[in-house]
Amino acid sequence: MTMTMTSRPGLLRHARTTLAAMAALGAAVLAGCGDHAAPIAPAADQQPATQLSPAEQIARGRYLVRAADCAACHTSAQGAPFAGGVVLASPFGTFYGTNITPDKDHGIGKWSADDFYKALHDGVTPDKHLYPAMPYTSYRGLSRGDTDAMYAYLMQLKRAAVANRPHDLRFPYNMRIALIGWNLLFLRDQLPDASQGKTPAWQRGRYLSNALGHCAECHTPRAMFGRLDPALPLAGAALGRVAAPDITPAGLAARGWTGADLQTFFASGMAPQGSAFGEMFPVVHLSSRYLNQADLAAMSAYLLGDQPAAPQAIKPVSADVAQLKPGRQHYLAVCAGCHGREGEGKPHVAVAMQGNSTVRNADPRNLIVSMLDGIEAQKFPGLESLQDMPGFAARMSDAELAELANYLRASYGGQRADVSADRVKGLRAEAGKGP
Repeated sequence: MTMTMTSRPGLLRHARTTLAAMAALGAAVLAGCGDHAAPIAPAADQQPATQLSPAEQIARGRYLVRAADCAACHTSAQGAPFAGGVVLASPFGTFYGTNITPDKDHGIGKWSADDFYKALHDGVTPDKHLYPAMPYTSYRGLSRGDTDAMYAYLMQLKRAAVANRPHDLRFPYNMRIALIGWNLLFLRDQLPDASQGKTPAWQRGRYLSNALGHCAECHTPRAMFGRLDPALPLAGAALGRVAAPDITPAGLAARGWTGADLQTFFASGMAPQGSAFGEMFPVVHLSSRYLNQADLAAMSAYLLGDQPAAPQAIKPVSADVAQLKPGRQHYLAVCAGCHGREGEGKPHVAVAMQGNSTVRNADPRNLIVSMLDGIEAQKFPGLESLQDMPGFAARMSDAELAELANYLRASYGGQRADVSADRVKGLRAEAGKGP
């Protein structure tokens, strides 16, 4: 277990009501909005796109498309690359990832580089406004050279004559006209640069994390009308049953992350703090694993800060031994066979519970949901893999799972043993209700 589980966004009086709903919709489907931090620049030593040969520009575009995690929404499990069809469920209806191959009838084959830039920068295509489920409010920070390279790469892909499936949204969320007002209210140009004096690596990491990687879309809480809260960038956010954790420098240090561990995690999906699971697994599998070492180091420099705080050691918590005894018994009965008798983990089987980032998280919901639902078997880059973790929703009561969670948090995570049976019951009841 590790950093996050997530679940993968009017101009008159009537339209204002619709806009508020659109804002909520944006939050629910990982939409972004304005009020981002200062302009995000590509690395200073990057060769301008205009000086690249066509082959070099395509290669650069491939790298950037991966860094932007485009496949996650535009390539379905059984479909052609970038031909769309990915199901994006939300409380307001279902979105479907679109075809972005160069097919002229169903894809972006008729688009110019200007059209592509406008879609990523403003959320507007030649024939419609995009829903902010496509995070153009983060991609708005991309440089024109990078969007041109991405366009060059996509336009040389094999065409896929796959029709786009219409979004299935309830009224009033199916009214695209409301997006005009939504953008007027919330889509903002980048604020003046407030990052003078930061290192080039920090600047590059900021670009990779905030623009290409659009980390804020999950990890920043939402303010009024669903906009990202500018006062709490990357401070963690609730996403239904699960939560995207705090990935500020302080939040990462509190859970024991170091620069080297972060780089290993983004490159492989595994680190001493645990493995990527839930929505973070495809982020690694489809995107961050392809970043070069310099960019991995840059993301680490940005997320942890140029002068990162020392990772915090696990502080022992005072807990009633008798209170934790039932949890220990549950652990030995159903967990120790894979995670080790003392939570040390087993290579190629299960991650350690000692120092695990999810166990150390002050918010217990990801730990509880993992125990209820289980985690699928995972194959990571190289030869590393982990067995599946079964869910215990049918085998253990709310009280038993609360006891197990409290034992794990107090014994291995330095957290208070304050998980109640009611908390487990609430998360159990939310299963199957959608995002």
